[in-house]
Amino acid sequence: MLNFEYCSPTQFVFGRDVETQAGRRAKALGAGKVLLHYGSGSAVRSGLIARVRESLEGAGLQVVELGGVRPNPRSGLVYQGIELCRAQGVDFILAVGGGSAIDSAKAIALGVPYEGDFWDFYCKKAVPQSALPLGVVLTMAAAGSEGSDSAVITHEPENLKRGLHCELNRPRFSLMNPLLTATLPAYQTASGATDMMAHVLERYFTLEKGVDLTDRLCEAVLMAIIKAAPVAVKNPEDYDARAQLMWASTVAHNDSVGLGRTGDWASHQLEHELSAKYDVAHGAGLAVIFPAWMRYQMRNDTRLLCQLAVRVWGCELDFEHPERTALQGIERFEAFLKSIGMPLTFEELGAKEEDIPELAKKVKYADNGLVGNFYPLDRAAVEEVYRIACQSRDN
Repeated sequence: MLNFEYCSPTQFVFGRDVETQAGRRAKALGAGKVLLHYGSGSAVRSGLIARVRESLEGAGLQVVELGGVRPNPRSGLVYQGIELCRAQGVDFILAVGGGSAIDSAKAIALGVPYEGDFWDFYCKKAVPQSALPLGVVLTMAAAGSEGSDSAVITHEPENLKRGLHCELNRPRFSLMNPLLTATLPAYQTASGATDMMAHVLERYFTLEKGVDLTDRLCEAVLMAIIKAAPVAVKNPEDYDARAQLMWASTVAHNDSVGLGRTGDWASHQLEHELSAKYDVAHGAGLAVIFPAWMRYQMRNDTRLLCQLAVRVWGCELDFEHPERTALQGIERFEAFLKSIGMPLTFEELGAKEEDIPELAKKVKYADNGLVGNFYPLDRAAVEEVYRIACQSRDN
C-alpha cells in the first residue's frame, strides 16, 4: 500500500427534504450573496429551483441566478459565470444539479479570484490558490462531483475536454435527497450507474500490492450498484434503490476506495474524446470504452480481471485457463450494461470508426506519450482499444 494523505471536508446531509436547508447552511459559512447555478429546465419545471431560492432568501441571502448548464459543461458558461460573480459581488456558489452543474460551478469558483484565464488550471499553466466556497444540491447520482476534488470542462472552440484535480474543488456541503433523482429518465439513471462503476474500476485496476482492504471496498460498492441500478431503472420511485445509488456515487469518487493505490484512468481519458466530439452521455461512453479496455488488457494481466470476475460477477475460476474466467467476467459486465440500456459499441453510441485517428490524437497523454497507469497505452494501443469498441457484441 502506498503512503497517502486524505481529507474529505465536505459535509454530507442525506435524506428527504434536505434541499430546504440550503439557505441556513450557506449563511453559516458566511455567505451574503449566492450564485444559484443550474441546468436548463427540469430543476425549474419541478419547482426545485424555486424551493432552493426560497430557502436562500428565507435565510436573508441575496440570490443571483445562472442557468443553462449542459451535459459535458462548456467553458463559455464558465466565463459568463465568472464575470457575473465579479460584477454582482457574489461570495458563495450553490450548484443545483448533477455532475455537469457542479463541475461548471467548481470552475467558476476557481476563476472568480484568479486574475488570468481559468483554463490555465486545466492546461497546467497555473495552480489554483483560492476559490469561492461552494455548496451542492444533488439531483443526479453519477459523477460523484458532490464530494470529489475533480471537475471536467469542455473548452470551446477547440472542443477539448479536460479534468482538474484540486482540493479547492471539494464542496463545503452537499445536500443529497434521493427523491430528487426519481424524475430522471431511465437512460440517465443507467448512465449514472455506469459512470460510478467506472470510477470504482479505474481505482480497482492497480499494480500496487497489499491493497486487499480497498479491493474489497471497491467490490462491495460495485455489487451494491449492480443490485440497485436495475431496480431504479425499472421503478424510478424506489427510494431505497435511489438512496443506494446516490451514496454509491459519492463513495465511488471521493477517493475513499482508492487510498494507498494508483488507479489507471485511461478509460476516462479515451471517453472524454468521445463525449467531446459526439456530445454523448459520459456514462454511456464509458459503457463502450471500459469493456473494450478490459479486453485489450487481457494480454497484459488477467489476475485482477479474474478476481473481479469471481468476486463481483460470480464466475468460477478456471485455474488452467484463467483468461477464460477473465473473459467471462467481461462478458457478464457487458451483459449487465446491456440489460440496463447502455450501448456497447461505437455504432450504438453514434461514434464513427473513421474518426479513431482524430480521437486518439486528442487523447490527453502524459509527457512520456502514454496514458493510464495499470499497463499504460501509447497512441497505437489507444487506437486499438477504440477499434475493439467498434466490434459487435454477441451477449
